[in-house]
Amino acid sequence: MADGRHERVNYLEFPAKDLAATKVFFEACFGWKFTDYGPTYSSFAASEAGLDGGFFQSELAATTDNGSALVVFFSTALEDTLEKVRAHGGNVVKPTFSFPGGRRFHFTDPSGNEFAVWAE
Repeated sequence: MADGRHERVNYLEFPAKDLAATKVFFEACFGWKFTDYGPTYSSFAASEAGLDGGFFQSELAATTDNGSALVVFFSTALEDTLEKVRAHGGNVVKPTFSFPGGRRFHFTDPSGNEFAVWAE
């Protein structure tokens, strides 16, 4: 029987300078739930995030300036999502701009990892 997960992106891992603050941020902004695996690793589930993944304790940060892939969220209410990101300690590093197909903004989480949010 074929396994639909075969050779598909299945899990993402991100560095976290401040694991506790990063977890609080994603819980508050996006409703993610976390499972801790010791003091230096915490995972999140696809049921809330869209894809399984985790954060590991590190002094590094994933940004496009240092060659990282950009993870992009979708929002049906871009301005509302932007306000949640700001209210919970995210730093907007690229204000909302238009591109063919929609609009988006980029932000960093409390650990300095860069993400984006787009809307049609």
